[in-house]
Amino acid sequence: MDWSAIFLTLRLALVVCSIELVIGTPIALWLSFTRWRFKFFAESVVALPLVLPPTVLGFYVLVALGSNSPIGRWYQSVTGHGLAFTFEGLAIASVIASMPFAVQPMAAAFSQVDRNLINASSMLGASRFRTFLRVVFPLSISGVITGFVLSFAHTLGEFGVVLMVGGNIPGVTRTVAIAIYDHVQAFDYAGANEMALLLMAFSFVTLSVTYSVNRRVWAVSPMQR
Repeated sequence: MDWSAIFLTLRLALVVCSIELVIGTPIALWLSFTRWRFKFFAESVVALPLVLPPTVLGFYVLVALGSNSPIGRWYQSVTGHGLAFTFEGLAIASVIASMPFAVQPMAAAFSQVDRNLINASSMLGASRFRTFLRVVFPLSISGVITGFVLSFAHTLGEFGVVLMVGGNIPGVTRTVAIAIYDHVQAFDYAGANEMALLLMAFSFVTLSVTYSVNRRVWAVSPMQR
């Protein structure tokens, strides 16, 4: 069992989910409440990783983070090394690849919040941020949980983007998906099966817990009382 790949994958998934919550929540809020007539362009950009082949997405992310790009040159001038084939670069690529899995459930949940409650909060003098914390977020918690878990589960199994941007460096960018691929390439089907079963079981348990939590959230929702 390649425990270094397992721990690195879990670390990557937690980092990606945390970043998705920070940057995905405002994006989801904007998509839910904006009246911009060309909102569909932004929605298309967010959903693009769902339809792009992972190798295509990974290639363009690799180019964007490479030493010849402005981002890559700036990062190298600050840290002394590039972003490509590093854990940091892998995290950035995974955030982009998992963005629709986090944003779309949250945006759907935010859209379901009764606008009358939001208007009432504003009329009572609450700021937008306070309204979000006290009204929108509690009523959308199931969508937030779903987005967090889906982005987590997607990061666990991501292969194409990981291989393109991170490569296969043990202890640095070698995730469980890459380790499984290596076992298959070496005709070690027993080793591949062992890691694949572990990944499948972990993903199943994670999704089961999420559905269970969401069920309880809806059961105690004020709308259900």
